[in-house]
Amino acid sequence: MLVGPNGAGKTTLLNVVAGLVCYKGSVLFDGAPVDSLPARKRNVGYVFQDLVLFPHMNVTTNVAYGIQALDWPQDRIERRVTELLEVLRIPRLASRYPTKLSGGEKQRVALARALAAHPKILLLDEPFNNLDRQTTRLLRTELKLLQRDLGTTMIIVTHDLTEVEGIADRIAIMLEGRIEQVGRPDEVLLSPGGTKTAECIGFPNVLACQKTRDLGHGLATVACDGIDIVVPHNRSPIRKIIVWPRDVLVSLYPPPSQVNAFEGLLSEIIRQPGSVQMVVEVGGCRLMAELPQQLFESMSIAEGDKVYLELNLMKIRTYEEYGISSSQN
Repeated sequence: MLVGPNGAGKTTLLNVVAGLVCYKGSVLFDGAPVDSLPARKRNVGYVFQDLVLFPHMNVTTNVAYGIQALDWPQDRIERRVTELLEVLRIPRLASRYPTKLSGGEKQRVALARALAAHPKILLLDEPFNNLDRQTTRLLRTELKLLQRDLGTTMIIVTHDLTEVEGIADRIAIMLEGRIEQVGRPDEVLLSPGGTKTAECIGFPNVLACQKTRDLGHGLATVACDGIDIVVPHNRSPIRKIIVWPRDVLVSLYPPPSQVNAFEGLLSEIIRQPGSVQMVVEVGGCRLMAELPQQLFESMSIAEGDKVYLELNLMKIRTYEEYGISSSQN
């Protein structure tokens, strides 16, 4: 997965891999250069950010379009289209036109078309952009399963770190046209390799757990420096938990839920482009929260104010889940 802010050069890099733009250097597939091959011969599937579905074609003809030029017999084309519609769970959409499709349905059609010619590599540019949260979560899961079943190498571009967890085998952080760090998600997200990478992805809250009490039903309470936090639990030891700032909700009033809800003191405000980070002291913990700038401004809060926090239970992770020894960091 290729992660970076807008303007970092992520889409340009996809275009280089696909052979759609001129470039210097060399692109290797399985160690072999493909620089002399035109785009049509690189065997690369591409799901563009705007999907580029043909409005005058129905789903079947859209999916078949990419393989019409391969001189396949018509019956083979029809079998492949039927197969892909089944794989992506959209056979009922075969005769519909793009204007009659939802955002998630359009995304599936674009994926089917890109996969039609059995590509060696599949490129996806912001595939979950402009989709609602539920559809995004569903498509993320399906895409991961699809990759596992087909064995196709996928390069996915995103600027949203929430898309990384649960889908990426390896991620690359791209800033200002340069790859700053490459590694497993746990390596990059929890151990940024430099200041630029850290500023791009942010730092998670890492809390040491002094005591764990099993609650049953897949939950436990962990004691972390004076506060008790309910976390998902599979009965394995919990030594440290990880909560990303974006999953720490801040409000001026007590939240309706009492689970993982705390009163704290806003001790520091850090303004970033488009967002604001806040350090809140709760018990013996210093928790970092992050809000969109517009939402923060509407709250009219300042350093020294009392605020309320709510930790998103389902977003809390342990070091063990990331595969990192608790002795690190």
